[in-house]
Amino acid sequence: MKKLFALALTLVMALSLTACGDKQEPTTTDPADSDEGGFKTAVEGTLSMATEATFPPYEFYDGDKLVGIDVDVAGAIAEKLGLKLDVVDIAFDSIVPGVQTGKYDIGMAGMTVNKERLQQVNFTDSYAKGVQVVIVKEGSTITSVDDLFAEGANHTVGTQTYTTGFLYASDDIQAKGLGTVKSFAKTTDAVEALKNDQVDCVILDNEPAKALVAANEGLTILDSSYADEDYAIAISKENDALKEAVNTALQELINDGTVQKIVDSYIK
Repeated sequence: MKKLFALALTLVMALSLTACGDKQEPTTTDPADSDEGGFKTAVEGTLSMATEATFPPYEFYDGDKLVGIDVDVAGAIAEKLGLKLDVVDIAFDSIVPGVQTGKYDIGMAGMTVNKERLQQVNFTDSYAKGVQVVIVKEGSTITSVDDLFAEGANHTVGTQTYTTGFLYASDDIQAKGLGTVKSFAKTTDAVEALKNDQVDCVILDNEPAKALVAANEGLTILDSSYADEDYAIAISKENDALKEAVNTALQELINDGTVQKIVDSYIK
């Protein structure tokens, strides 16, 4: 009798535990730590990209839509990683701090690797080449890049804040007493300043420079380049797994010709 009672009690307890188990809520985990690829993103299922959209053909607006080389490359990377791409247009000098703190997963804005940025974020391999050029008004006394460094030079140079053009000009020109550097929130603002004689020239990347000169009569690009650069993707130093995943996807896209096709579709 005791054995039968014990067996009945055991069955009741088992059924009771099973019933309780059916009522338990499923366990949830932090989305940032649950990606199958082992990397973290700020929002589950999404790759957030910070950019500054006045840099054609790398990022710009076509009507209300944000498009460009960087947007398409990031989209292809996100697809390979099984993520949705979310592009956020912010001030250029906010991109690196935003990536550094993990607010955004990646930063792409025709961004060059340099020692200042490397102190804050990591970078992937390069995916495109950039050339820094100088825009002047037609008939300017500045006829070559060398004129900016000539003895007795005293020009006012326009640049976009925190860009490599700003850093170069600050070190090569202003720090050496060869002129003054004025920084602007956007490249378009710097070009407007040039048109209004507030600056003598503007230093920026070649492709957006060509677009801006085409859109603004009376401007020209000097024949000689200011500097040659490589563009890469900024990623937080705290997210090595994401850097590895993005870099792997990027290399696959470079190797299969996807990146070149994207570049060729914007730069003829």
